[in-house]
Amino acid sequence: YRPLGDYLTEKLKIKTRFTILSRYGDIIDRFIARGLDGAFFGAFTGVLAMERLKVEPVARLQKIDGTSSAEGYIFVRKDSGIRDVRDMKGKTIAFVDRATATGFIFAMAYFREMGIDNPFKYFKEYYFTGSHDSALLSVLDGRADVGVAKNTIIKERSKRDPFIENEIKIIARSIPLPDVTLCLSNKLDKGLREEIKRILLSMDREAEGKQVLEKMGASRFINASKEDFLPVYELLKRADINLRTYRYR
Repeated sequence: YRPLGDYLTEKLKIKTRFTILSRYGDIIDRFIARGLDGAFFGAFTGVLAMERLKVEPVARLQKIDGTSSAEGYIFVRKDSGIRDVRDMKGKTIAFVDRATATGFIFAMAYFREMGIDNPFKYFKEYYFTGSHDSALLSVLDGRADVGVAKNTIIKERSKRDPFIENEIKIIARSIPLPDVTLCLSNKLDKGLREEIKRILLSMDREAEGKQVLEKMGASRFINASKEDFLPVYELLKRADINLRTYRYR
């Protein structure tokens, strides 16, 4: 994202800096504590930020393959003998983080619909890896029998190492959910918000902008809106999660 920060600084004539947060669930508290003007959110953190921080979606990153969404996967090793949710009972499962739709909440909705009211008791052991990569590796190296992670991460890793695609089996997948969405604080000047959006949406039409996008593994930015997150609200409903009371950390 550093090239994007430099690009925005040049175009806006305002210094634009990015900061990295170590945990998904930290983004809400840190947004306030660090006085951030915006952030790139995932599906669940985007909804959480809209509800608690009153941010507004501005633009979504579109990948080289033309997609701007992601899916959650529940997966196992092909040699695990696990064919469906019934075979998962008493096994170990690796989630990503409580504040991720593709790495946790989707799985809660799936298990609930499969008649498992308390997944934490259904499995012998469960833990949170903190990243989608780590959840995938936990299954590949045998530390977990079942994993939950974002499909885009699994695809990216599989491109670099074809061995991965041959080793894992997808048991369930979520509906497409919005991925990598820039949301800006409504406290930020409206004119500045509109200018940032204009710059991002036109990046792919100039040489310098294309170079920045290429470094980010993207083809362009597309328009984003609150309606993009309706599938996330539906997923939360299916998972029986109340945003007001949900303990995401």
